[in-house]
Amino acid sequence: MSGTITRIEKQQKRSDRVNVYLNDAFAFSLAMIVAEAEGMRPGMFLSDALVEELLQRDAFQKAIDSALRYLSYRPRSEKEVRQNLLHKKLAPPLIDKVIQRLTEIRMIDDAAFAQFWVQNREAFSPRSERALRFELRGKGVDQVTVDDTVEGAVDEEASACAAGRKKLRALGHLEYKDFRNKIGAYLARRGFHYEVINVVVNKLWQEAGAGGRICGPEDADE
Repeated sequence: MSGTITRIEKQQKRSDRVNVYLNDAFAFSLAMIVAEAEGMRPGMFLSDALVEELLQRDAFQKAIDSALRYLSYRPRSEKEVRQNLLHKKLAPPLIDKVIQRLTEIRMIDDAAFAQFWVQNREAFSPRSERALRFELRGKGVDQVTVDDTVEGAVDEEASACAAGRKKLRALGHLEYKDFRNKIGAYLARRGFHYEVINVVVNKLWQEAGAGGRICGPEDADE
């Protein structure tokens, strides 16, 4: 595919990509950043080897862009990013290069991801320490990082209260037995142990009847 560049034009639908013409015929497209980095211009001769190198750089850039879009929604673990790129049928050696680069610039950082995951769960969907460990291991976070992140990070009773309180409006009208069964099962699915569930269910039952906050972090030492 060697030849002399006769035209470089920006794509109409993708302003970040250009079409390259060799000897007055369309040859290939590239990310603009790749073309600019090579200093491509009309009259420049491209050998077969250089064309192949440019196409490889372009494939890498597209893979990086894809991974960054995936990361833009929320932090991801290395395993999540790798699985996403595999789903797009990218070659494993290319994926390895992307993972290495994103790790170098700290866009992939499993320790930071684990911190985010625990804090996010605590804020929006509380889980037990056991459940958090299971989730993080499922995300591919190594055991040492999981231990460092989760150990002592969860007040089990306070988290169970926060989780159960989300169900009070829907279940507060039930008789005690049904209330206990439904709240208990809900908390069990979030990994809380029976002892914690027993205490929290009773506090939530009192809270539902009293119409005020009884179950919460301030009760953890009671």
